[in-house]
Amino acid sequence: MYRAVFPLLKMLDPEVAHYAGMAVLRACQQPITRDILHAITRPHPSLRTTVMGINFPSPFGVAAGFDKNAEVVTALSSLGFGHVEVGTVTPRPQPGNPKPRLFRLPSDSALVNRMGFNNDGIDTVVNNLALLRRLTPGLIIGLNIGKNRDTAVSDAAHDYAVAAKLAQPVADYLVVNVSSPNTPGLRALQDPSELLPIIDAVTREAGRTPVLVKISPDSPDEEIRDVAQLAKDSNLAGVVATNTTVSREGLRSRTPEISHAGEGGLSGAPLAGRSRDVLALVRETLGDAPAVISVGGVSTGAEVQQRLDAGASLVQAYTSFVYRGPLLAHHINREILAARR
Repeated sequence: MYRAVFPLLKMLDPEVAHYAGMAVLRACQQPITRDILHAITRPHPSLRTTVMGINFPSPFGVAAGFDKNAEVVTALSSLGFGHVEVGTVTPRPQPGNPKPRLFRLPSDSALVNRMGFNNDGIDTVVNNLALLRRLTPGLIIGLNIGKNRDTAVSDAAHDYAVAAKLAQPVADYLVVNVSSPNTPGLRALQDPSELLPIIDAVTREAGRTPVLVKISPDSPDEEIRDVAQLAKDSNLAGVVATNTTVSREGLRSRTPEISHAGEGGLSGAPLAGRSRDVLALVRETLGDAPAVISVGGVSTGAEVQQRLDAGASLVQAYTSFVYRGPLLAHHINREILAARR
């Protein structure tokens, strides 16, 4: 059915289509609809896994960026996702970059975004999560945090600390996002000398809530190893690998389409190879214990299982949700089971 509808959705601006989808998901959070969906898409019990001391019903979840303000977590969980990572959230609300800022590259099963951390701010998101915890206990929710655009790089640790302090009571885990290409100067925070004060500030405020750091696929291999080593030395719960890429190498889309999309982070199938490479680098550096959440170019259950076999603790997707449709998690979970036979 989604294959028949997707050509119609392609006629809409991608961001308009996203908000239309969000409206449908909100409607799916009504108790009767939610319970019916959950009965159909509930992951098989054999997919349960424990990571960071948290019991996940499936190793497959939604990456940050889809539900920025914790508005449709219940619906996404009811569709079979084992967890939902919300955000990126900043201390103060911000509108993000000017529109248009989201583009499809269908020939590559890819998206380009330069959203710029548009979100309602940590106070609103924490209130949304607190309500969710009361109404729908048992959801597994990560919270991805960042700095405000107008906060100086030298003051970034303060922003991350503020977000962590408010979020830790309602989040199952926190992710320090220093790797988005859409906030000026943010990726400079991946330098260990810049990152260490941020990690120290966040871990002080996070209490017992696990903390991970999200890294860029565009960093040189040595820098990736350095960040992973810093995460290990700082006793972080793990690493999220990876964010979107600014590379446009190897795309099948026509040059005018790529030029029209312009700058921003590329996600989807073209990122798969580099994401697998970074997973290997990170796991080699971290060793066996810390968690690695693998993100980038995942679209099938067989690919999820390959990432798990390569050392991923959990796997996330966003772009394939756009291209495969709302039953993505249900299909992926069944495909993981098939891959394990």
